[in-house]
Amino acid sequence: MLLSMILVGLVAAIHIYIVYLEMFLWATPKGMKAFGMTEQVAKDTKSLAFNQGLYNGFLAAGLIWGLVYPNETVGQHIQLFFLGCVVIAGIVGSLTAKKSIIYIQALPAFLAIIAVLFQVVS
Repeated sequence: MLLSMILVGLVAAIHIYIVYLEMFLWATPKGMKAFGMTEQVAKDTKSLAFNQGLYNGFLAAGLIWGLVYPNETVGQHIQLFFLGCVVIAGIVGSLTAKKSIIYIQALPAFLAIIAVLFQVVS
């Protein structure tokens, strides 16, 4: 149980950091480096990134909700739903934006799914 909670918390933390990058650092040197953009691309897409960051915030909020939900079984179902969303978002992001997203976003979520499912079964 502890391992699954740590992994789900890690995925939530990754998404909180992504929110910060996309909503507040997008057009800064750190944001441009993280997403491999030029200054002009960052400037032109800043409002889109802000919206994208908000969606990543919803993923983090859902994962945290699943962790703190008072009924453990329901909480696990919530975690699995949002982790599945993260995996899909990570796969799509790796195909359409940057290949490394599969490792940064999808892989940790996939490992967390395995840990949560292992907890459910045992």
